[in-house]
Amino acid sequence: MRRENYIPFNKEFLLDQQIAAFAEDQKKVEDFKKLFDIIEHYYHYETFNLNRNLKQNYGLFDPDLSEKEREIYIGKSNYLIFKETLLKVLKNGNYRRVEQETLDKAFKESDLIGLKLSIDLNAFKDYELYVRGQHKTKEKVKKYIFWKKEIEIEYYERVMIYLNYNDADYLTTKKVKLGKMPVDPGSIVLKIFKRVPKNDLETIFPNAIPKMSTTDKLLLWVPGIFGGISLLTAKVIPALINMYEAYRTGEAIDLLNSKTSLNQGLIALGILSAYCFRQYNNFINKKIRYSKMLSDSLYFKNIGNNSGVFYSLLNSSEEEVLKETILAYSFLHRSKDPLTTEEIDDQIETWFKNKLNTNLDFNTKEALLKLKDIGLGIETNGKWKVIALEDALIKIDELWDNAFNYNQK
Repeated sequence: MRRENYIPFNKEFLLDQQIAAFAEDQKKVEDFKKLFDIIEHYYHYETFNLNRNLKQNYGLFDPDLSEKEREIYIGKSNYLIFKETLLKVLKNGNYRRVEQETLDKAFKESDLIGLKLSIDLNAFKDYELYVRGQHKTKEKVKKYIFWKKEIEIEYYERVMIYLNYNDADYLTTKKVKLGKMPVDPGSIVLKIFKRVPKNDLETIFPNAIPKMSTTDKLLLWVPGIFGGISLLTAKVIPALINMYEAYRTGEAIDLLNSKTSLNQGLIALGILSAYCFRQYNNFINKKIRYSKMLSDSLYFKNIGNNSGVFYSLLNSSEEEVLKETILAYSFLHRSKDPLTTEEIDDQIETWFKNKLNTNLDFNTKEALLKLKDIGLGIETNGKWKVIALEDALIKIDELWDNAFNYNQK
């Protein structure tokens, strides 16, 4: 399983871990808390601007708005700016795009539902999935009537799906039924889910339709066709022919044996029909299980839709950037000598592995650039250092004071 940039600990915990080294110097502890309190407020201000940018440029494509409401955003919403900003937020939040190979595998396989799904991809101009927080767990799945098998399943803690629907003219040429679409053509649908199995990613597509797998079809039709033909030719049809011939010619027949043979054939056909019905009913039960799983996703796994997704993404983006800043500044502050990017990266990742038993790929370059942007980090000949804590407080206070320039002449 690949290492992630995502840091699976909250910012308060990481801050406490870093200031523990200065526990005896209460003033330094308080100064650290003040510094990162101001930094957090500044990042929150940046997040507010990102949110405003996203909402304005998404308005024209938001399926939750009425046609009249969307008209307000004509000439104001820019798709390219919206997509660029969304990708920036996802990157800051340490989300990564799911590769097409992983999606193709999910379309073919299933860990929990065990049902083949059909998705009409013609509905979308483009579609993308972004994930964060991958881990393994064990689940019990039903294999046979009285047996449940425990299997290991990979989950994504967060999954965001991006669906850009085609316009009406294109959909019409592809014979997509517009009346059955859940949203207007040209809309962009955003959804975010929690705890989604890696091999069940296809279940979060809104137009996923259950269909019979090859195995289901064989179990249903092969016994029915071959068994039915065998019974008809061996029992039912000969008995009916004998009875008809005897009736036509007026000859006497062994009525008892003919009726017995006919009844046996009809009973066998009834049993075969019951078997076929049972196989079909199993498929229907799978569809019901799928519907229940979707219901669970809707009410328990779905944590945001369309513009509501922004709040979840922006919150996680803000937190990840703050955590990276806390760690990068703290490790450089404790170092007596300037460090290269590789040295900082190795120190932080080793600390996570030894202290917190967590193997992650720390986003060192982004963290150092952020320190440089806010004036706390200095790079000289490929080596990094940070300004003293007292100077950092003054610098970050100036940065916050200059965020609003309304009183300047």
